Amino acid sequence: MISHAPRSSLVLTTGLLVLAALIILSLMVGSRMISPIDALSGLFTPGSGSASIIVWQLRIPRTLAAIAVGVALAVAGILMQSLTRNPLAEPGLLGVNSGAAVFVVSGIAALGITDASGQMWMALFGAGLAATAVFYIGATGKGESIARLLLAGIALNACLSAVTGIITMFNSRAFDSYRFWVVGGFESRELSVVLTSTPLLLAGLILGFVLIRPLGALALGQDAAAGLGVPVPLVQAGTLLSITLLCGTATAIAGPLSFVGLVVPHVLRLLVGVSLSRLLPLSVIGGPILVLTADIVGRVIAIPSEVEAGIVTAFIGAPLLLALVLRLDSAGAHRARKIKRISRSEGKDQ
Repeated sequence: MISHAPRSSLVLTTGLLVLAALIILSLMVGSRMISPIDALSGLFTPGSGSASIIVWQLRIPRTLAAIAVGVALAVAGILMQSLTRNPLAEPGLLGVNSGAAVFVVSGIAALGITDASGQMWMALFGAGLAATAVFYIGATGKGESIARLLLAGIALNACLSAVTGIITMFNSRAFDSYRFWVVGGFESRELSVVLTSTPLLLAGLILGFVLIRPLGALALGQDAAAGLGVPVPLVQAGTLLSITLLCGTATAIAGPLSFVGLVVPHVLRLLVGVSLSRLLPLSVIGGPILVLTADIVGRVIAIPSEVEAGIVTAFIGAPLLLALVLRLDSAGAHRARKIKRISRSEGKDQ
């Protein structure tokens, strides 16, 4: 059996090679295919021809956007699952996606904001406001704060989704723009959108990596972590802030993409174990691999049209998640049978 440390190095090396190949492929494919030589030539010699224009004006912005969104959602997913100690938790439970959606459709309906940059700011503001409301509800009242936070997120998601539905029902312009945004994708994404959101993305990443050790202690339980000197409320608040920055930025760039923050952590745990010190660095590679793959597949399966990346991630993620759930059920049943056999043998010995 390969130990986790060498396996992590192998996964890291393989992941970097796959990611590099996907980046080159992302520069090549689309309604007009470009050869690898022309793509690399256009990349390193801007303005040298039509291939260079396509690469720099169309494909580099969407490739960078896909990488940024993949990193943000994968890291946010691992942080969310670590914080809640729930393998089925995902960042959308904080109401970030629903909050972003409400403000996007409100901006379209009330202010006529239909450009990508304007929608990004509306989505980011809505995501932050929704997450703040969830944090406030989760921090008040009695009982376990994380459980309250999740319940508040579920309730707020339902309310905000209803508001979005009402706005789009009575405003055809908002519905026409919203139906393209809500599926999640990278078509016509501008480089300025990615560059503008980069500081928030980096802030969320840095905060998440700083909290690796305290979160590892928190996995033992709040009482045990407090006994080890971990400031539990501060760690929880910092983790939630990191998740909000990451997920809010991803939603602002591409709209809501499903399954990325849920599937990538599970796949990485199967490969390298449960240590956050291994999972978080590898998620920076694993997330972009999934999102870039979805974007590339969406570009080529319906040429000259495109299938949005959010639809492809759902098709990729749903079977993977089902397989993981079945695997967990099988492993749980195996452990139960093993415990039962041990208890029977101990009973006979007595």
